[in-house]
Amino acid sequence: MTGHISVRESIRWLPDQASEPTSTMVLTSPDRLFVDLRIYKSESGIIESDVVLPLSRLEWAIAGTSVDPSETGGIDPVDHHWRGKWLHWIDSRNEDCADVADEGDMFPLPPDGARVLEKGRMVNSTTELETDYEEIWGSEEISNEVQPESCCLVLQLDGTGEDGKKRQGRIVRLGQYVQGFIRAGEEVVVERWKWESEWERVVKIGEGIEIPTDFVTGFGHEAQVDDEVRVGQDIWKVVEKS
Repeated sequence: MTGHISVRESIRWLPDQASEPTSTMVLTSPDRLFVDLRIYKSESGIIESDVVLPLSRLEWAIAGTSVDPSETGGIDPVDHHWRGKWLHWIDSRNEDCADVADEGDMFPLPPDGARVLEKGRMVNSTTELETDYEEIWGSEEISNEVQPESCCLVLQLDGTGEDGKKRQGRIVRLGQYVQGFIRAGEEVVVERWKWESEWERVVKIGEGIEIPTDFVTGFGHEAQVDDEVRVGQDIWKVVEKS
C-alpha cells in the first residue's frame, strides 16, 4: 500500500440530508498507520489557524491502524466494494479504546473510483444515538514539492508521565500534510500543518502538551526508524519512514 490523504466531503445521518460541519482529514501511511482529525468549522465555515482552539471544536480524533481489505472479505468482483475496518489505538472519545474499531462498506464512485461512498452505523456525536450514516470521501495527491524532501514519517509516543498517567501520541507526515494527536488522561492536543511554500499550521486544539512538529517538518528527512526525539518529559520514537 502507498500512503493516502483522505478528505471527507460530506456526512449524512439517515434520513437527514448530507452536510459537512467539519474539516476532516485522514493521513494513512504505507504501513496503514493513520491519524484522523475531525475539526468543527466556525459559524462562518472556517478553521482558524492563528489561535489555539478549545476542545469543544474537536469532533473526533483517532490514531490507529487500517485493516487490509483482504482480511475483511476482500474486494467484491461485481461492484468492487469492500469492507473497511479501522482499529483504534488512541481515541479522543474513549480513554480505553483497546477493543474499539470502526467498520463500513466502501463503494467506489464513478467515473474512476477516486471518490468513495462509505456506509455504516456509528454514534452520532450530536444526538449520542447509534445511527446509519453515509460519508463521501475524496483524496489528495501526495505532493513531491515539499522541502526538505517529501517523505512519509511516523512518530509515536507510548509511555507514562511523571504524574502516572498514560501518555500516547502519534504524528504522521505525508507529503504536504502533518497531523498529530496526543492524549494524556483527559488532556488532548491535536495539530494539523500544511506545506504552502513553507510549513504553516492549519489548526491546533488544546494546550499543555507539545507535539514534535518542528522535528517532523524540519528534520524528518534525516530521521531513521528507531530514532528517538525528546519533547519535554516525553520520548517519541520513529516507527516508520519511507
